[in-house]
Amino acid sequence: MIFRRGLPGLLGLLCIFSLAGCGSGPRADLVLCNGAEPQTLDPALVSGQLEGRICAALYEGLTRRDARGRSVPGAAESWTVSPDGRTYTFTLRENLRWSNGDPITAEDFCYSWLRALDPATGSPYAEIFYFIRGAEDYQAGRAPAESVEIAAPDARTLVVRLKNPVPFFPSLTSFTTYLPVHRATVAKHGDRWTRPEHWVGSGPYRLKGWRVNDRVALEKNPRYHGADRVRLSRIDALAVTRASTAFNLYSSGQADVLLDKGLIPSLIMPKLRGRPDFHPAPLFATYFYRFNVTRPPFDNPKVRRAFSLAIDKEAIVERITRGGEPIALSLTPRGVPGYRPPAGPVASPVTAKALLREAGYPNGQGFPRVSLLYNKSELNEQVAVEIQAQWKRELGVEVDLRNQEWATYLRSLDSLDFEIARSSWVGDYDDPLTFLDCFATGRGNNRTGWSDPKYDSLLDQAQADPHAASRLRKLEQAEEILVNQAMPILPLYHFVGCLMFDPKKWDGLMPNLLDEHPFSEIGARPPRLSK
Repeated sequence: MIFRRGLPGLLGLLCIFSLAGCGSGPRADLVLCNGAEPQTLDPALVSGQLEGRICAALYEGLTRRDARGRSVPGAAESWTVSPDGRTYTFTLRENLRWSNGDPITAEDFCYSWLRALDPATGSPYAEIFYFIRGAEDYQAGRAPAESVEIAAPDARTLVVRLKNPVPFFPSLTSFTTYLPVHRATVAKHGDRWTRPEHWVGSGPYRLKGWRVNDRVALEKNPRYHGADRVRLSRIDALAVTRASTAFNLYSSGQADVLLDKGLIPSLIMPKLRGRPDFHPAPLFATYFYRFNVTRPPFDNPKVRRAFSLAIDKEAIVERITRGGEPIALSLTPRGVPGYRPPAGPVASPVTAKALLREAGYPNGQGFPRVSLLYNKSELNEQVAVEIQAQWKRELGVEVDLRNQEWATYLRSLDSLDFEIARSSWVGDYDDPLTFLDCFATGRGNNRTGWSDPKYDSLLDQAQADPHAASRLRKLEQAEEILVNQAMPILPLYHFVGCLMFDPKKWDGLMPNLLDEHPFSEIGARPPRLSK
């Protein structure tokens, strides 16, 4: 899932969806800095991590994530898998209810998944359903909806048939795009169905209010099947991206939790080590740049390789990020059992200059003016300025810097309106495929214009391979093409997650590889009695 580093928060009210519960009345039980302004709260349209956090509070999938990032039963109380690993049968809990009191049935999941796959919906994440038989053909317009092999034989049973065995499929059903939506509400209100006055959901919290560029206000959903274990009555998720603003809100007690390392000023990062409220941990995520291979000069692999080899990644993590991040020689971070990410090329300015000369640009002479696109944030700008200087110093190339607000930036990526663009990716599930599938031909998250039949074939072979070890070897071969041969991307570093909260006041917050922090797991610790 895309990491959000986007819109400026707390800079004024551009428009108001609902004022109820947004900044008026008593303080919420928990106030957290969540990152940029949510682009949408429609699960079918979400592509960002911060929206995913809020959606996980508003809707519940067949499974859900706990505080450790593990997949546990959600709306489904149990499931079985066929001997060939291709058919899953989920049994829903009894008496599930939407927040308006309507019953939740297996048919609601069929409708919601088909809605996300419908080409007319325009889901940026529809491809995450492609494990299901018939899903890709329907989404591509080659077959009717009836060809997607999901069925609800009764109100509590959902049967899903997959193209290949997918051992992690139950954990996928907790992902944002798999969350159910209320059919009647969507039909009645169209694009406006996520406004607080219309909204209906199934999760542990209800949407109480949403003030754009300020906060999303949540309140406990009494009709949620696990309402007795939801510990907080009200939560405010603040929209703020400026690290200095977020850290000041936290330091002054106006916010209780920072959920994103990008909300901590990098200059003070070293001073936080050892503080009991600072919680760093490895993260299954990578910060990288994309090249638009459909435009000169980056349609030339030699130019892409030259730009990659000119970068001193150590300087970026030591001078700018300063959080102990490991430099990235591959797209996939280490940590998946049995998977050995290929070591991509290490920095070599001499080789970079030679490659650029071979491409027809000796010492950068005659190289066209290009720009580096990034979405607004202090960290993104600092990294971009450093890399701009390195390319100038090592290659003699002038690169302009171009920043945009999050929504505009996403449109630029989708339309390939850039030469080089900042990106980052958090794994959606604990498998290399969550990174590598992004760059298959035609994927919505490819956003480079790159295509390679051999790469696609290796991914297909891996997904059809029932043997875990040989499957991973095929994925390693695919990543070798991506990071060492074609190089449509430039991996820079792997993230370290950093939460900030007082462990004496709060529990249910735990660093984990997938950076999952469900609001329903968070609770206030009872105050200690003084002796």
